Amino acid sequence: MKLIIVESPAKAKTIKNFLSKEYEVIASKGHIRDLPKNRFGIKIDNETIIPEYRISEDSTATVKQIQELAKKADTIYIATDEDREGEAIGWHIAHAIKKDPESLPRIVFHEITKNAIIHALESPRAIDMDRVNAQQARRLLDRIVGYKLSPLLASKIQKGLSAGRVQSSTLKIIIDREREIRAFIPEEYWTIDTLFKPEIEATLNLLEGQKIDKMTITTAQEAARIVALIKGESFTVGKIETKERKSSTPPPFMTSTIQQTASSQLGFSPKKTMMVAQALYEGVKTPEGTSGVITYMRTDSLNLAAEAVEAAREAILTRYGKAYLPDEPKVYLKKSKGAQEAHEAIRPTMLEFTPEIAATFLKPDEIKLYRLIYNRFLACQMNDARFEQQSITFQSPRAEYRATGRRLLFDGFYRVTGSDDKDKLLPSLNTGDTIDIQSISPEQHFTEPPSHFSEASLIKQLEAEGIGRPSTYAPTISTLQARNYIEIEKRQIIPTEIAFTVTELLEKHFDEIVDASFTANMEETLDEISEKGTSWHKILLDFYHPFIEKINAGKADIVSLKIATPLGRNCPQCGSELLLRSGRFGEFIACSGFPKCKYTEQTEDNKKEDSANPDEQSEEVCDKCGSAMVVKSGRNGQFLACSAYPECKNTKTLNQEIKFSTVPCPDCGGKLLWRQSRRGAFWGCEEYPKCKFISKFEPSEHKCEVEGCGGALAPRTYRNKEVYECTKCKNRTPNETASETPSETSE
Repeated sequence: MKLIIVESPAKAKTIKNFLSKEYEVIASKGHIRDLPKNRFGIKIDNETIIPEYRISEDSTATVKQIQELAKKADTIYIATDEDREGEAIGWHIAHAIKKDPESLPRIVFHEITKNAIIHALESPRAIDMDRVNAQQARRLLDRIVGYKLSPLLASKIQKGLSAGRVQSSTLKIIIDREREIRAFIPEEYWTIDTLFKPEIEATLNLLEGQKIDKMTITTAQEAARIVALIKGESFTVGKIETKERKSSTPPPFMTSTIQQTASSQLGFSPKKTMMVAQALYEGVKTPEGTSGVITYMRTDSLNLAAEAVEAAREAILTRYGKAYLPDEPKVYLKKSKGAQEAHEAIRPTMLEFTPEIAATFLKPDEIKLYRLIYNRFLACQMNDARFEQQSITFQSPRAEYRATGRRLLFDGFYRVTGSDDKDKLLPSLNTGDTIDIQSISPEQHFTEPPSHFSEASLIKQLEAEGIGRPSTYAPTISTLQARNYIEIEKRQIIPTEIAFTVTELLEKHFDEIVDASFTANMEETLDEISEKGTSWHKILLDFYHPFIEKINAGKADIVSLKIATPLGRNCPQCGSELLLRSGRFGEFIACSGFPKCKYTEQTEDNKKEDSANPDEQSEEVCDKCGSAMVVKSGRNGQFLACSAYPECKNTKTLNQEIKFSTVPCPDCGGKLLWRQSRRGAFWGCEEYPKCKFISKFEPSEHKCEVEGCGGALAPRTYRNKEVYECTKCKNRTPNETASETPSETSE
């Protein structure tokens, strides 16, 4: 018997289908040996580091099963994933079955297909100890930071906190962005929105010899002066330019870019993306039986196998024709620092398994992600899209405007991926032609603060900074959520107040832990162990001794922020002891079981303050519990809140008459209400959240005539013209029946 040991049961099942009965395939189910859970587990002196690995309780039965099969096997193949972690798991498996790790044949593959498995069995290698040692160094380094620094945070701030080499530097990036947002002061600026006949949008470029940019016009008075000046000008067509531009093909996916694209196009979280990709890699149903349909999904490489590229080129030629096929295969280079490039890029393993065929075999989320990967792989080997870029200047003695347009000449890779870009054609004009202004108006704007990170943009930032590796992006974000350091609201990452406290302490006393460059340099140091065989003991010892000195100094010198006094009462929610704590907004009472229990209440002083300044009573009654509603103040001004809070958390907008539309909801037929939110006012369905219809403009009973749409049309003013705008596809058509006085203003 020949035994193959892999990590995943799904992978084991898929591989077993490809091989004869002489092969037995078993899964380790991930890590089977690790450092002990409840103690440090590393012996360190001045010259050596000895990790105390243990077989985990969860893996005892699996290890026993592997040991029994190993005794019967003539040959034992280690077939864990081909990365540092997989190499280390294979090394641990060998120790668990009492075999010399370097004596066992090690097989690797980037895809789980029959050909790939057979080829791997024909060309085994030995376990790469440099990769094993690099992974050991990473694991021990993270244990040192976590086990030594987390208790210090707990003792100085509060229980339940943690720190980590990648986790803490990631949190600082989020905190730094939040500081920028909070410190941001909006600045007023004005634009001169101008339409030339017929319907040509143009941007003011020069005025009286001065270049006009975003912040040139900063007051209403100046904007009004410019409008008056321009209205008196006569314009002619000046320079006309036409240039050809290319839209380059995108590279194939790697871990970071598949997570970013799946987030923006599919709404998947990074964690969900990796779970779905794992299933596609390990094996799903296909016309030929169970097989992996994508290559390994944890990769920072843009490399592609020559045979895969050739298959893609044949498919492009057959399906789309010679015009879409470049003369030579396209090759992509990874530019970000620290790329290991141990694998191929993410691609489909079988081009004949098209998304159309896959739709009958895969689950809904699987087909969405598979289609994304499949189309991106074909697109990366197609010709660029080509555009004609148009530019026209309109000139007067004192002003110059510029109008731009573009036209798609050749769709190239857009044939596969599609494109949101629409042609914006300019009319045929000649230099010297007279051209009249159709409309001109000043528009007030304010500069916007930096946006909060989304999960996708944070991953992009981590990759650019060299923090972490493909396998760590999603788990790092999940850890920050679990530790209550961040909340994700409407796909935006918002740090909590405790995250500020932790980061500020680390910045002051352990600046290297939150320093992005330190974390990135450490990744490069780990690369040196893997690639050059650098001593991992020395690297860890060089870090450990100065770090422990800081820990010991911190125990004595860091002033406790944990001002928490037991109150002798138990939490009404979970029964743990209640503590008096101090936060950024004063003292409060909180459960000692935080973060599992988040119960809080006011102190007596706060209650007295509140009674001295009682909430203003309103005449309204809570429509959920019948209690009186009181006036409260929040970040968006005053609002009504139920007096029975926290038992009832109902709120309402204040001093605003409920405004209903005479038109029923286009989606469900319910009532439409005029609502307010922090992002502005809108029409929304009364049946929310069952019905999620929203529109900035009040819908009419007219329906969109765009084929396949049928959305409701909303009358509005756009560029000083009355139009109907579809609430669904946003297509605009002239409103011939509109009065001259618009009811809604345009943006």
